[in-house]
Amino acid sequence: MSRQFNMRSLILSTGTTIILPLLLLFSLFLLLRGHDEPGGGFIGGLVAAAAIALKLFADDYPSAKSLLRVHPLQIVGVGLAIAALSSLPSLFVGDNFFTAQWWSLDIPIFGTLKLSTPLFFDIGVFLGVIGTVLTAIFTLVEVEH
Repeated sequence: MSRQFNMRSLILSTGTTIILPLLLLFSLFLLLRGHDEPGGGFIGGLVAAAAIALKLFADDYPSAKSLLRVHPLQIVGVGLAIAALSSLPSLFVGDNFFTAQWWSLDIPIFGTLKLSTPLFFDIGVFLGVIGTVLTAIFTLVEVEH
């Protein structure tokens, strides 16, 4: 007969509560920085997934799963759809498939916002990586229970 011990660490749980929002913010920074500098959707997604996995280790499975509010496979699907759709704008302007397109929006309070298809592709990769990594981790946890 196996016994389960609750090895919850108050220090790890408290530290995770403090650092989790910072890790998620840092993952967004990596995502947005990635086009011109090192970083991007893949590493940003890994950092975000690691932050949620840290919540899993610090607290428990239900609290980590509640951060997402949807199944991780749904996040993968949305990410793949965004990445695939980012290839289409170039076809509408007569360029080759997956040619980068850039747009500038003038927002009165914030100034000029520059959007591009590579940014949308990176967002799709970001979501795909988060969903894939968390699907693997959550599946391992579910098998164990």
